[in-house]
Amino acid sequence: QVQLVESGGGSVQPGGSLRLSCAASGSDFRVNAMAWYRQAPGKQRELVAAITDGGGTNYADSVKGRSTISRDNAKNTVYLQINSLKPEDTADYYCNAGWEYRGTYYAGDYWGQGTQVTVSS
Repeated sequence: QVQLVESGGGSVQPGGSLRLSCAASGSDFRVNAMAWYRQAPGKQRELVAAITDGGGTNYADSVKGRSTISRDNAKNTVYLQINSLKPEDTADYYCNAGWEYRGTYYAGDYWGQGTQVTVSS
């Protein structure tokens, strides 16, 4: 079992930045990657960025170039830095533990409680 706890959300003005954190505990031998998803009101949850145990990353087109996913294995923590925030980035952001296979991320059953990000002037 893997437990995930997100933090770092908040309210920011357009153009600002945020760094979200996801602290993981526990283990599941199948998990070899972590990811951030987001869900805006009235919309489906979408994959934002993923990172493998080896450090490989991929990003949604909507955040590519202004977002960085990283991990600190010593702290069992995954981060998501988003710069140049836009109102359309407003959503609840969730951490997920899953697996990557041939360049595709597959969400596992492990989710955090979510952290809210609001981008508004």
